[in-house]
Amino acid sequence: MAKIRLFIEHPLVPGQAVPLDAAQAHYLSGVMRQRAGDQVTVFNGRDGEWLASIAQAGKRGGGLDLIRQTGDQRDPPDLWMIFAPIKKARTDFIVEKAAEMGAARILPVQTDFTNSERIRQDRLQAHAIEAAEQCGGTYVPAVDDLVALSKLLDGWDPARRILWADEVLAGPAETLAGLPAGPWAILIGPEGGFSDAERKRLSSLPYVTRISLGPRILRADTAAVAALALWQSALGDWR
Repeated sequence: MAKIRLFIEHPLVPGQAVPLDAAQAHYLSGVMRQRAGDQVTVFNGRDGEWLASIAQAGKRGGGLDLIRQTGDQRDPPDLWMIFAPIKKARTDFIVEKAAEMGAARILPVQTDFTNSERIRQDRLQAHAIEAAEQCGGTYVPAVDDLVALSKLLDGWDPARRILWADEVLAGPAETLAGLPAGPWAILIGPEGGFSDAERKRLSSLPYVTRISLGPRILRADTAAVAALALWQSALGDWR
């Protein structure tokens, strides 16, 4: 089996020629030293995983020839990750791990204590793609642009429950036993926690469930991984 995996924004159909953009062609030929006839696996988030042969790869682009489908499409459970951006490398980490661990959508939010006032949505989306390529996934979660938490909650569909990892509840970790199935979102706060006004609003919403992530207050990036693991093992596709 080919070791190189690429996310391709193109339909994957038997007998279909698949174009490569300049960056992908450079990665294959200039970085990975692949040549015409070498094989890679590709996916587009819709049509499963395919084995392909490099037809051409150069500085300006190239193309692949599909050989056969090697895996079915595997979509994640209906889980969103909401988080407040922190330092650059740690924000990258949250996006990468959310993609690897099965989040279907990633939503950065601006809170009252969020340190970062802007993000590079395109860069974070590229990190999600790289994570899916490296972990064997066939789905890439969309990374939204930054939005105010208050605005996000204003338009929230109450049918999607929110699991709020509340640092104030530090104590025994929750098991999530008994929580209903269905669409969920995980909410992770900023390094400084939520403001009193945000806490009051979140606590008043009937679709928000507060949980503890254990006896120690976790950094935001660690909390994201811990909450994802708890939800996936109780309600997701890890069961």
